[in-house]
Amino acid sequence: MSFANPVGGGRTGYTFAMRASRQRALLASLPPSLSERRAKGEQLQEILEGFIEALEPGTRLPSERLLAKRYGVARATVTQAVDELTGKGLIYRVHGSGTFVAEPKFRQPQTLTSFTEDMRARGMTPGSIVLTREAIGASAVIARHLQVPEGTPVVHVERVRTANGEPMALERTYLPAGRFPGLEAVDLTDVSLYLLLGERWGAWVRSADQWASAVRLTEEEAEVLGVDCGQPALLFQRVTCDQGGNLIEYVRSVYRGDRYEVHHRLERIELGAAAAPGATPSPASTAPGR
Repeated sequence: MSFANPVGGGRTGYTFAMRASRQRALLASLPPSLSERRAKGEQLQEILEGFIEALEPGTRLPSERLLAKRYGVARATVTQAVDELTGKGLIYRVHGSGTFVAEPKFRQPQTLTSFTEDMRARGMTPGSIVLTREAIGASAVIARHLQVPEGTPVVHVERVRTANGEPMALERTYLPAGRFPGLEAVDLTDVSLYLLLGERWGAWVRSADQWASAVRLTEEEAEVLGVDCGQPALLFQRVTCDQGGNLIEYVRSVYRGDRYEVHHRLERIELGAAAAPGATPSPASTAPGR
């Protein structure tokens, strides 16, 4: 005995109807129109950015066609706004399925912490996949950062850093082999390197200088991080000192641009009378920002 499916394709039809209903509800929650006083593409991007902040990761956004119809703008205007938000890592496209809200980004901490400490502070499980662990001669670049002669033995460790099993960064670390004998033989899978250096070799991390720059992932980097080649990323270079002020590490870490951002709190330093409107700076004063 067989039974015919209900009208609308059974469960498939019901699922489609539910999705359409959610899309209409999302669309109805957006502002009804755009102002004529400002560029419509700019307004649309701002509206969508605020809209996304209130949605859960994985929520499907109204289609570009529906957005264009609602606001009376060209489809290209909507596409450009969506492209901008995709570039910021706020949303992502799935071919044939639509555009979805991305996971929130992590902020790079402004204190000296290890990746392990940072992830645990966020309530996540840190992890490491070791790709390389070897003793090599320091290249000119590595030697300059560690302030050792070129060719000096260093321990090179390359790891993929994960949070709850998801790849977040590719980390290439160089440490003076003479300071850490036997380090190249230690299994660093899911291990905090900074804690290990302190407990086994008495080198407790105390300070570091760090530089950040925007880069695009190479094919190799993108493959190990599980993202598209050429995707924007953040490159952090750091030289680290122990409690005695000795250089113990040079590291290059490439973080996924869709999951990380850098946040700085800036405060203006007012210099006495120079802060008052119309006041003339004294000869000892310097202009901020120069």
